[in-house]
Amino acid sequence: MTSLMQSALGAQFAQLPPALKGHYRAGTTLERGHLDIEYPRWMQPFLTFLRVLGALVNRSGPCVPTQVEKCDSPSGQRWRRTISFADGKVVYFNSRWVAGQGNRLIEYVNPILGLEMAVHVADGKLYYEGVRFVVKLGGLLVPIPEWLLLGHTTIEEQGLDDTHFAMDFRLTHPVFGQIFRYAGTFAITPEPMDNQ
Repeated sequence: MTSLMQSALGAQFAQLPPALKGHYRAGTTLERGHLDIEYPRWMQPFLTFLRVLGALVNRSGPCVPTQVEKCDSPSGQRWRRTISFADGKVVYFNSRWVAGQGNRLIEYVNPILGLEMAVHVADGKLYYEGVRFVVKLGGLLVPIPEWLLLGHTTIEEQGLDDTHFAMDFRLTHPVFGQIFRYAGTFAITPEPMDNQ
């Protein structure tokens, strides 16, 4: 079975290091790691509003334990991120990925709001570049320029060894600069979890 990322990357998928191939393989995966989450204080009200919509995380902290579950479904790929803060507060960040055109993926944080991103591999690293936000109205996708909502999205992922990878997600606004970042390292599960 071909995974969503394999379809988007095509032949470039073979250039990924083993940890990223494992992360993006078809089927169900479970990964555990830690995230450093940071943003300027003035972003708090905006992030709290975005949480109501299902987007991003409205708490910051260093080295926050995080679990990421991914599974394939007929309606796309489901992602469930469980972020457990030191004070006992647990934040869930769930999304659904679907294929876009060519090397693009769309990540929906709720049934109508999504971020379209283009992916490519260079020097063994996986890069995402935000293209636009979209609002799904039935079969119609209404584009919204990145700068109009939050700014430009970039993600960089690299393999550290056969079972560990690092990721770095950033939102950069054309006027305010970097307004959100989470970055960390994760260990992939060594065996398929489909029958667990």
